[in-house]
Amino acid sequence: MILTKNNKSYYSEAEAAIELGVSVDELRSLVKARIVDKEEDQGNVPSATYQPSDLVLLRFLVAQRQVPIGA
Repeated sequence: MILTKNNKSYYSEAEAAIELGVSVDELRSLVKARIVDKEEDQGNVPSATYQPSDLVLLRFLVAQRQVPIGA
């Protein structure tokens, strides 16, 4: 995992996806599946912005998805 020092206070959805190395659709899917717990909030996912601390959690979740089952 490459960590870069960045002084951004927030990331757009597209910027967050780039930082995580996933597509915007993959990011939305991950957030909907693992973070958003209310169906009515799922409509807000495309307009979300992310703080650097959010990316730490999302990096962990992305890494979990890439580990083969049973590993």
